[in-house]
Amino acid sequence: MILARTERFNKEFARLPSHMQDRARKQLALLLTIPRHPSLQIKKMKGYENLWEGRITQNYRFTFRVEGETFLLVRIGTHDLLRQPE
Repeated sequence: MILARTERFNKEFARLPSHMQDRARKQLALLLTIPRHPSLQIKKMKGYENLWEGRITQNYRFTFRVEGETFLLVRIGTHDLLRQPE
């Protein structure tokens, strides 16, 4: 699997505090190597086709799609982003 990022994801990532960017990099590396790692708490989002949620910390999340051999990172930010995950 490989990671790809939407432009929106890149912009949201750049706005994160540096310590949260570091934590996000760690969790995204886990997504690539051990996608079922318990700390990621990956789950399918209800009401959306092929949209998944992953956990960075208790208050930060990211959303992604699985497209063939690619994890397409859609959004990243506080838990509030789940109100509009795309």
